[in-house]
Amino acid sequence: MRALAAEDPAAAARAATAVCAGTLAERTGTEFVSVAPDQVVARMPVAGNTQPAGLLHGGASAALAETVGSVGATLAAGPGVVAVGVDLNATHHRALTPARSAWVVATGRPLHVGRRVVSYEVVVTDDQGRRVCTARLTCQLLAARGG
Repeated sequence: MRALAAEDPAAAARAATAVCAGTLAERTGTEFVSVAPDQVVARMPVAGNTQPAGLLHGGASAALAETVGSVGATLAAGPGVVAVGVDLNATHHRALTPARSAWVVATGRPLHVGRRVVSYEVVVTDDQGRRVCTARLTCQLLAARGG
């Protein structure tokens, strides 16, 4: 996907969405919009990802942020290497209901890309572009296991 992301971010987004079949990302309705080495963008519907009070669940925002950051870290890792999340923090800035915003959009950008560690900042915004959540994900890069 690394080469595809450099050449065609929209095609890489479709590939990333397909790779997430059967995962939490699929269950939350996450769709990748653009996947490139310098930026990963995905969106998630607010409806279906709320807490009992009807507000966007903070865990859903965190899961979206980790998904976006993990895809970015995987791109940075390259072939034969997997990115494993070791730290995630998220600050929630505003409450959101499905009536106020149909979707949230997560934009992830690399903060640090090293040989063994990758960190991503992920900003989650509502339909009006207002910041809903800011997250940082740190991934360790490990050799992929066979089989």
